[in-house]
Amino acid sequence: MAESLLPGEAPVSLNEARCWLRLGATIDDAVVAGLVRAATSICEAFIGQWLIVRAGAEILSPTGGAFQPCARPIVGIDGVMLLSPGGGDVALDEDDYRTVIGRDGTARVTIEDLRDATRVRIAYRAGIAEGANGIPEAIRQGIVRMTQHLHDARDGAGAAPPAAIAALWQPWRRLTLGGGR
Repeated sequence: MAESLLPGEAPVSLNEARCWLRLGATIDDAVVAGLVRAATSICEAFIGQWLIVRAGAEILSPTGGAFQPCARPIVGIDGVMLLSPGGGDVALDEDDYRTVIGRDGTARVTIEDLRDATRVRIAYRAGIAEGANGIPEAIRQGIVRMTQHLHDARDGAGAAPPAAIAALWQPWRRLTLGGGR
């Protein structure tokens, strides 16, 4: 499972969400900020991609010396570390592994000599854009609308999210057949 080491910037500001919800200044700021974070997480899960570029890491088991982190889109591999069964960690030099990043944002890291490692830790950066302004407007609009849905349903109303949200996010949805995302 991909782990983000940093929380990342929100693609929708608190002011944008507050205005969409027609709330006055500083009313329920903590609640609205939490709803924006939740809506962003829902969006990332739906489209299968991280929005704002941030650092992440995964610990993977070897399968033939090739590893594919599940976070997408990968923009760079920052480091690879071999994890031995006895607890010893060995950081690899860039010459000790090969990295291929596809146009779709998938990355493949190949290590020729795993030594006695039973697992590998791959550190990377992943995300669609460097900042909120680089996120496509349809994705941002979907997050605002999901924030509204979550705000309206916070008292336990169990209505499903509007289909318009999925329609806004659908063009950026990345799925693969098999075990990958």
